[in-house]
Amino acid sequence: MKRIYLSPPDVGPLERGLLLDAFDSNWLAPQGPHVEAFEREFADVVGVPHAVALSSGTGALHLALLALDVGSGDDVLTSTLTFAATANAIAYVGARPAFIDVSRDTWTMDVDLLEAELDARLRHGRMPAAVIPVDLYGQCCDYDRLLAVCGRYGVPVIEDAAEALGASCGKRAAGAFGRCAAFSFNGNKIITTSGGGMLVSQSRALVERARHLSTQAREPAPHYEHAEIGFNYRMSNLLAAVGRGQLKTLPQKIERRRAVRRAYEEALGRHAGIHFLPEAGYGQSNAWLTCLTVDPDEFGATREDIRLHLESKNIESRPVWKPMHLQPVFRRCAVRGGAVAAQLFENGLCLPSGSGMSSADQARVIAAIEEVALGAGGRMLERIARV
Repeated sequence: MKRIYLSPPDVGPLERGLLLDAFDSNWLAPQGPHVEAFEREFADVVGVPHAVALSSGTGALHLALLALDVGSGDDVLTSTLTFAATANAIAYVGARPAFIDVSRDTWTMDVDLLEAELDARLRHGRMPAAVIPVDLYGQCCDYDRLLAVCGRYGVPVIEDAAEALGASCGKRAAGAFGRCAAFSFNGNKIITTSGGGMLVSQSRALVERARHLSTQAREPAPHYEHAEIGFNYRMSNLLAAVGRGQLKTLPQKIERRRAVRRAYEEALGRHAGIHFLPEAGYGQSNAWLTCLTVDPDEFGATREDIRLHLESKNIESRPVWKPMHLQPVFRRCAVRGGAVAAQLFENGLCLPSGSGMSSADQARVIAAIEEVALGAGGRMLERIARV
């Protein structure tokens, strides 16, 4: 039986044609017409004027911090429920990550806890150099509240929109908030360039600073002149061509992923103890991954029981991100709260959600989870009978 993956690439003849165009043009290096076109087209989709295409979303976060002069000895606040790249980028510049718990209602940064942390730091004279909120699993943070809080304390915001292309908060798209925003085009994201990222901003100066650093900080001279340390972070023309094709079908990809989520909710939401990541009322998610939590007392089985049964059926699923404050490498970092994120990790599961997923494959996933539910129901009846 074929394997069902969590979020495989969804590509077609459009991407193939653009890739071959780049290949035939002999523009294979990290520059070229497809890179420039991808930057313009991507910026238009997000609704910002400036973008620079990079080799990864992690690189975008790294350059964003450097462009805002965050460095050694600084503190940066970020969500504890995220992929390690968010915190790693903070460490790259010599700064210290400090973690904020998430809201149970949105799984994104708890703005009340953020405000409490900023207030405490103001009183102790230890303000952070930046805040990096994370748009989790395709859902934007509550930016109306978050930006207002950070604005009162004078702390710049870098939006980690790696998972949220096409999502929105109010009338604005993910990536249009804060001083700048980072996106990822990893192979499992809603659009992919196999590997890649983008940094976007309202500020031309910020993007041009990042662009300069991304090309080994080479100075404009006929020879190779370098006045500072740079990085090899530019996207290739080949990958940008793939990205342009992917971007053209973004609305259809979002529509399909939202349909996948609705089908899961309709089929599995009737089971006691199964709860899905809520969609915030202030915006629209791109439904990158459909995530649920399992209350083992109500459902009769654990998240891990479901995951292992799916794996036995050759179906990939994955626990929700392990919070950063529970990761061994960040165990000494400060954290405010953390219990909500820890519980989501303990009970949360990401289901196969690709935009290319067939109805038959989704039916396989649902049937496998129903088998766990049936077994759990039988075990609960046995326990009641024994009592």
